[in-house]
Amino acid sequence: MKILVLGSAAGGGFPQWNCACEGCRRARSGDPAARPRTQSSLAVSADGQDWLLLNASPDLGAQLLASPALHPKGATRGNPIAAAVLTNADIDHVAGLLTLRESHPFAVYATPRVHGVLSANSVFNVLNPALVPRRPMSLGTPFQPTGADGRPLGLEVEAFAVPGKVALYLEDEAAGPSFGSVAEDTVALRVRPTDGSSDGLFYIPGCAALPGWLADRLYGAPLVLFDGTTWTDDEMVRTGTGVKTAARMGHMAMSGPDGSLAAFAPLNVATKIYIHINNTNPALLEDSPERRKAEAAGWHIAHDGLELTL
Repeated sequence: MKILVLGSAAGGGFPQWNCACEGCRRARSGDPAARPRTQSSLAVSADGQDWLLLNASPDLGAQLLASPALHPKGATRGNPIAAAVLTNADIDHVAGLLTLRESHPFAVYATPRVHGVLSANSVFNVLNPALVPRRPMSLGTPFQPTGADGRPLGLEVEAFAVPGKVALYLEDEAAGPSFGSVAEDTVALRVRPTDGSSDGLFYIPGCAALPGWLADRLYGAPLVLFDGTTWTDDEMVRTGTGVKTAARMGHMAMSGPDGSLAAFAPLNVATKIYIHINNTNPALLEDSPERRKAEAAGWHIAHDGLELTL
């Protein structure tokens, strides 16, 4: 199974267009230790020919241009993207669908909750339903995604709920501390080839905590790509770039006693990769002490164009 990291940053990318934090200034200046990144998205394939998108970031057009494996092949029009799976309704995970509107057939898989959000916004109707079927996926039920024409992709996907919250633009403050969040608002994916050649990967770009049941599920996994949004919970408040903590935004910080570095330490995961990394996170900087701490704990920091094979 082949994996392409199309984008590795959180919403806004790195550098973020309106941010002058240290990391963004360094990235904008061409500092080689501050490598620019686009917004989070993956592509996976069982055969290197047909590809499944895991989320569709607003930067998808540039990501496709930078990925030769996803360039048109053969016919005048065509593309190896056969389907997309969405983990939530966040702008940085669904806006890229609009890039795929040029009469290209592919299937979109999401929970009924996310499909409802797309249906309620008429702009997504530019995806002709005759070419782009919208197919529901159920939590906890593995399925084998197929292209728009029903052709199997050789992959099995299981979506399951993880701690998190509803997308920012869907928050309902009248609903109390949860802002109206339900289980379908934040899901993780397990993806593996149907031929049994690999145990596959876990893709968890958003996660607010690592309860015992989730730790048990990830124990001994060959590959986990996990939410790396911030280094500390109060990072955006401290840097003056925002007013919310990571927890308030539905994310688990890397550091601290309740952070993902500590939570993953006993889990014996073979390859641990942080993805969906915010522009304020100092671990993005290759010469930072935070990067050294993450690497010393066995983590990799994802970058755009990273290629993996299982």
